[in-house]
Amino acid sequence: MTVDAKRLDLQYIALQAGFWAMFAAICAYQASLLQTRGFTNSQIGVLIAVRCLAGIFFQPLLGGWADRHPQVPLKRIVNLSLAFSLAVSLFFTALPGMGFAPTALVFVILGGFEISAYPLMDAMAVQFIRTGVPIRYSLGRGVGSLAYAVACVFLGFQAGRFGVESTLLTHAVLMVVEMALVGVFPACPVPPAPAGAGAIHPHSTREILTSNPRFSLMLLAILLGLTGVLPLSNFLINVLQAKGGGEEQLGLALFLMASAELPGSIVFAKLRRRGVGSDRLLLLSLVFSALKGLALLLAPSVGFILLAQPLQMLGYGMFTPASVYFVSESVPEADQVKGQTLMMVASNGLGGVLGSLLAGRTLDLGQAAGAGASWMLLACVLCGTAGTLLALLAIRGGRKAP
Repeated sequence: MTVDAKRLDLQYIALQAGFWAMFAAICAYQASLLQTRGFTNSQIGVLIAVRCLAGIFFQPLLGGWADRHPQVPLKRIVNLSLAFSLAVSLFFTALPGMGFAPTALVFVILGGFEISAYPLMDAMAVQFIRTGVPIRYSLGRGVGSLAYAVACVFLGFQAGRFGVESTLLTHAVLMVVEMALVGVFPACPVPPAPAGAGAIHPHSTREILTSNPRFSLMLLAILLGLTGVLPLSNFLINVLQAKGGGEEQLGLALFLMASAELPGSIVFAKLRRRGVGSDRLLLLSLVFSALKGLALLLAPSVGFILLAQPLQMLGYGMFTPASVYFVSESVPEADQVKGQTLMMVASNGLGGVLGSLLAGRTLDLGQAAGAGASWMLLACVLCGTAGTLLALLAIRGGRKAP
């Protein structure tokens, strides 16, 4: 199969842009949406955690099945997942008055299938990269962040004029667009096994983790680091409200945050070309994620909250491409899909669960004590610092390995 590398590169960039614009429509304003539906901060934290837990459960299943059935194109699995999510999303849109339990079920499906499709999209790029096709993954991820940023601005205007419920309709439209982009993306051909060579079987999750302590320790570091950083975007509306802001400033803050990830991906690519390892770049991202939490904690006004958002460039903006390359370099070829899935589970999965529960609870306690969002931000800084120290330990441990 002859591959037009330039066209494939542009197609993958479009995939990333489509996914993150779609994700903005369901995620960026989810706290505001759930607030308008009458849920408390603690309930919102539980609902977001439920969505992340579903991803933790389904992502290894989808990744493991894909590893065991390499003849099935990953794009087919992605589109089936998105199609099921689309049907449930439309149901959620049509019934705004549903209670806590039905809403939790909707979030389970969205987390289990829509969000779980993303690591498979990462693996779609990695498959071609490992065959020598020069897909610029970090640039694609940066453009995806820019698409998220632009979508947040338009969604902010849309929510202000038509209500935050209208963002769900935009989400459905963007999901259809993303499914079309996935459908035209070529499937990576599966190379035939060498004659006389035995089949290389993928390992279990337990085998991957126990045979590679450095990888496992880095996953734990990322879990703590993302527990501290994800609430800074998921509950940004609460941080702004504590300083007198609202949804109008939320759109601008989200734009500044997400648009900073594009230059972050460019810096990542330059550092990679200079020989900086993916493990060190992961450490750098965790350091700046913790610093962002500290900057928000110390911010005296909405203006300073906005000024803190570009720290995302070397924080979460560096994290995503660094984590993908770290898995590619740390996990055997037969386990690549499952490895990317484990990374997604530890970061946006478990990190999202713990971060949402922690944020929801500390927000309610902080507001009851008259401290606003300060308690949540302090907890985020502590988690980010712990993750940074564990990442440093994982890197030093890797140096000592023979």
